[in-house]
Amino acid sequence: MPLALLALAVGAFGIGTTEFVMMGLLPEVADDLNISLPTAGHLVSAYALGVVIGAPLLAAVTARMSRRTVLIALMALFVAGNAASAFAPDYHWLLLARFASGLPHGAFFGVGAVVATTMVAPERKARSVSLMFLGLTVANIAGVPVATLMGQHLGWRATFLGVSAIGLAAIAALAALIPHDKPAPAHGGLRGELAALKSLPVWLALGTTVAGFGALFSAYSYITPMLTDSAGYADTSVTLLLALFGVGATAGNLLGGRLADHAMRATLFGGLVSLVVVLGAFPLLMSTPVSAAAGVVLLGVAAFVTGSPLQLMVMEKAASAPSLASSANQAAFNLANAGGAWIGGLALAAGFGVTSPALAGAVLAVLGLAVAGVAYAVDRRRMPVAVRERVVAAHLPQAAELLRH
Repeated sequence: MPLALLALAVGAFGIGTTEFVMMGLLPEVADDLNISLPTAGHLVSAYALGVVIGAPLLAAVTARMSRRTVLIALMALFVAGNAASAFAPDYHWLLLARFASGLPHGAFFGVGAVVATTMVAPERKARSVSLMFLGLTVANIAGVPVATLMGQHLGWRATFLGVSAIGLAAIAALAALIPHDKPAPAHGGLRGELAALKSLPVWLALGTTVAGFGALFSAYSYITPMLTDSAGYADTSVTLLLALFGVGATAGNLLGGRLADHAMRATLFGGLVSLVVVLGAFPLLMSTPVSAAAGVVLLGVAAFVTGSPLQLMVMEKAASAPSLASSANQAAFNLANAGGAWIGGLALAAGFGVTSPALAGAVLAVLGLAVAGVAYAVDRRRMPVAVRERVVAAHLPQAAELLRH
């Protein structure tokens, strides 16, 4: 695999760290700024809102620029947002800085995924995307725990300065390793880029992302009470168990990339079915400490097996604007984060038990399977018989073009 993928992974590591570390630093931030914990929680929402708005917007307005230039500029915005977070004088400035930090998130992954696939042979596209996402999953193993400990011992501002340093390292790696490229060909300007999202298959792919990863976050958002109240773990053990989730997510990401290069659609369906099974078994898995730890790992594996195939599928369905479509998929991922947490919370508030968010997630995963099934039926109806027999990550260009409409 090209060394340039390492540069993308470093950027993904920094982004993954800053996205999730705020959840662990909320008590420190709340105490320092004299705000309530729920109010501090809005800092998580501000980042997610930045991702949802920035992902399609920045990808669209930079569509005619060199992708290398775009990646470096996005990482520079990331560094600026985290530095502003570190020096924010009060809560409102920190809220704005967190929003700004989220703006480049989706576009970086979207454009990065396109760049990654252009540097490898067609039959290794999914693997190249999974290697870029490796930085995101490893962030859950190492980046978030280390950054949280740094914030607890040196102050939360030191954490964001550290993340800014990671961003600077990513800029240096991008400048040194990403090959120079010409500006992407125009497809009717901004209007042409947005027109690529009118396709039904694109929206079905995005819908699969929202439902599938909504299933994950329905359970994962409430994994701590499941581990403590149901499995019997002490609060001090949760950080280590969440690192196990990162291990599972990393394994699932790499496995999904390898499998999707051979059979993209089958990998997607297999991942969603696995997610239904794992989430459905959560009440049983959370009954003992050993099975609960295994359940956390399996949840990471099952969820992230679908990451690479979903990313490639969205890119192919919008062949004339792959960067925009890929970035929109990142926005869909963050909508899944918010929506899944909300649905899991409804199950918990209704009094169905501490593991009920996982069962709600299983229902969402079934919905994701249904949407993916509709997408498959639409593709078969639109695809010529000659190319129906083989739909893999290395789709023929003419097939991708046919599926786009």
